[in-house]
Amino acid sequence: MTISPIIGMTPENTHKPIRNPGESTERQAGKKSSPAECETCKNRKYKDGSDEGDVSFKAASHIDPKAAASRVRGHEQEHVSNAYQKAAKNNGEVVSCNVSIRTDICPECGRTYVSGGTTATQIRYFNEENPYQKDMKSSDAANKYRGMNFDAAV
Repeated sequence: MTISPIIGMTPENTHKPIRNPGESTERQAGKKSSPAECETCKNRKYKDGSDEGDVSFKAASHIDPKAAASRVRGHEQEHVSNAYQKAAKNNGEVVSCNVSIRTDICPECGRTYVSGGTTATQIRYFNEENPYQKDMKSSDAANKYRGMNFDAAV
């Protein structure tokens, strides 16, 4: 018995199994797979790297690529909420809050996906017992205000 190739079956038109249902099966030029067949997107996981214990994604979790943007924004909002709670609890005020969402391109299928987010907050404390506030006052006195006023008698 001889085995002959099936006519029309070439590496260009064979399809991998669908791993991401509902995604496009069209493969971009130069990419290994389509978004529907992408193993990398199927296995992508998100994990929080902060020291805040009460936020989501402390354990690595998969997010559907279509839902990643809203889930990451929601996660970063948890950090913002924590900053406001911390400020309120310690006689402080949130001075600034900056949330950035990063995107990247999957090397296997070429899909643009949300690759993570970062939240930066700045809190000003009014408590005189706060060691940071005391240090700032002494630093300001030494560097900013010393020598500002000059009285000369003739």
